[in-house]
Amino acid sequence: MGYTAVHPSWGRLDASLDDLGCGRAWTDVHRVKELELACPECRGRVFARVSQRSARHFYHQVRPKDCELANESPEHHLLKLELAMAARAAGFRADLEVSSESRNWRADVLVYDGDGRPFMALEAQLSPMTPRDARMRTDRYAQDGVAVCWVALQDRPWERVVPSLRVHFPHRRGENWTVWHGMVRYAWAPRTLKAKAKWEHITCSLGDAVKWILEERVHAHTNVSGTVWWTAPAYEHLAVARARLEAEAEAVERAADAERRRREAEERARAAVQRRQAAEERARARKLARQEELQRLAGFFEYAGLDASAWESFTQMVRSASGKAITYGTRSPAHGNGLLVYSRERWAGSGFKLAGVVCPDPMALARWPADLTILVPDRTWLSRIQAAARSPLKVAVLNPVTGRSRFVRVGPDGAAGSPVGSVGSDGTSRAV
Repeated sequence: MGYTAVHPSWGRLDASLDDLGCGRAWTDVHRVKELELACPECRGRVFARVSQRSARHFYHQVRPKDCELANESPEHHLLKLELAMAARAAGFRADLEVSSESRNWRADVLVYDGDGRPFMALEAQLSPMTPRDARMRTDRYAQDGVAVCWVALQDRPWERVVPSLRVHFPHRRGENWTVWHGMVRYAWAPRTLKAKAKWEHITCSLGDAVKWILEERVHAHTNVSGTVWWTAPAYEHLAVARARLEAEAEAVERAADAERRRREAEERARAAVQRRQAAEERARARKLARQEELQRLAGFFEYAGLDASAWESFTQMVRSASGKAITYGTRSPAHGNGLLVYSRERWAGSGFKLAGVVCPDPMALARWPADLTILVPDRTWLSRIQAAARSPLKVAVLNPVTGRSRFVRVGPDGAAGSPVGSVGSDGTSRAV
């Protein structure tokens, strides 16, 4: 059933209007025999009738399967009428069931502006429709300069992508059609960054919602998530203000983070410079200490026949052979004018003990302490020690030229002692 029909002489009839839109009364068409009225959709014959809810309409004597107007549900039929009545109550001309000239769309309710131009279609969409179809149908209206508001009774996937309203069907007489989804406001109080803000749907009468839409007090708004709904410009401005406040706070935070990173980078750079300077200072100190040590030992080098340039290698071999930290003392007359060597465990904080003597005078080898190791740089010194030995001796031959180490025991008879072997990697044969 539909609200419109076509008369061969009177033209288009609208049952929702008192004068049927053509200057005729309802009695001119209701229960009038032999009156020829046609459906504007399928051109089949229709008749005037009043429903149980006192709604005037036109019906097909034989309902065709392919006519949309003939197969509308009662809810769809009543919602169309309510949309038309709401638009008229707001002061606008609204026609039911109007098709475009090219018949590429047919509006349930078409609303006209003050100059008689159609500008808004109100669509009661109760049958299934995909989001893609909703966009395509909305675009077809837009090509003719007509906006559209889709109205549904249930949650539909398409209502998120096109301007829409969701309404409650009044099941009792006297109840109003109520909008409960699609008309939103921006809630933000107090207006501080710490306060939560959100878009929330409001409840209002369908008549108020249609009036606000037609008077452009609200318009379609697309949220950042892509959801489309109706809201007032004031709420959009409020949302923009909140977004601007958040952006400013984020910019301040980014600037603070950038400043913090800059300070940290400067601090790291200063620390790196300090570490480099400290390392350079330690290197200079070590170099100076080596120079002073070499100057201090210059007399010993001359006495022992050692090359000062090989002393670092000799010292490294002593450390490797002993497996301990070492330091040199002075030449000791009590130990044959040899250079005293002190050692301690590597990770001990203190406690150096006398452990050996470098190149002592062979003539002073009588009654030599059994716990001290004699360290010599080559076989020549070993031979001298062997020739003069008057007591059992431990001798470490550490050749800085060849890099070879040998640990031998020398007997008191001057003969070559029994070799203990090269220093092992497991630390079992140690020179000092």
